[in-house]
Amino acid sequence: MIWRLEAMSSRGMEGTVLGTLVMPYCSGLGNLVFAYILATRGGSGSDVMINSLVNNVTNLTLLIGLPALIWGMAIIPQKTGKKKKGNDQAPRLNRLSLLLTLLAVLFFTGATWALARDGELDFADGLVLVGLFAFWQCIHVFEVLKNNVRQKQSLGAMIVLDLALLAVGAYAVYVSTDWLVSWIENSRSGFFSAKHLGWLSGWLMVLPNAMLALYYGWRKQPEVIYSSQAGDGHICIPLCIGLFALIKPISIPHFFEAGVFILGGAAIVHILFVTFFGQLPRAMGLLFIGAYGVFLYKGLLS
Repeated sequence: MIWRLEAMSSRGMEGTVLGTLVMPYCSGLGNLVFAYILATRGGSGSDVMINSLVNNVTNLTLLIGLPALIWGMAIIPQKTGKKKKGNDQAPRLNRLSLLLTLLAVLFFTGATWALARDGELDFADGLVLVGLFAFWQCIHVFEVLKNNVRQKQSLGAMIVLDLALLAVGAYAVYVSTDWLVSWIENSRSGFFSAKHLGWLSGWLMVLPNAMLALYYGWRKQPEVIYSSQAGDGHICIPLCIGLFALIKPISIPHFFEAGVFILGGAAIVHILFVTFFGQLPRAMGLLFIGAYGVFLYKGLLS
């Protein structure tokens, strides 16, 4: 996946576009497959909701907080003695794109919370959530096309190879996820059992995001970390939840509000720091890791 992402980036696809439009489908594919498998097997919608909450909260707290603590997350580089006018515009454009992505996280989370106030998400709610996601993706597709027109670029024939390799990976994800769900469902005791299917699947499927966060943190590309983690959240909330609700109603788990408030609060903090400082300080990384600990306590121990 990293190999093909690097190839797309080298052909001119901007970091925030890469993180918002391409990487979420790669890293969020497991969540989509998980929702599909449970829907076709008559599984619990609560497990899909837990899977999505675990994925999104982990993305916006732990997987941004940890790289910030280790490498720092400066979207706008600190000014040095020499000014480079040519390099000054790109980080500012990245910041605007990132802010739009974070605002979408806040909006989607709020919409899901509002629709779930009655304790359930039904077909009509699912239709609203899927429609919101489709509109959001259309905006980004047209942004890519507009950039290509301005810069006189095209996606090129290599995009066919990229999609073919993604299809092979998608099939492998489907086969492996189907096997893992069957294995956990057949286990009735202990932590690794059907009781914690949503949590276990959420942690498993967030591993690609963790790999990408550490890789692009080491590469000093914080805008890709930020936009990929926030963009991946869009796949789970609203898409995975919305698609499952179209097939079968979703019962809301007991810690839903706590998870939503942590998720929304994290998005607001990210928006404030990116807007006014252009970076996330290392100390805030510790705060986000602590917030993730609170989420685990609320979901597993309370």
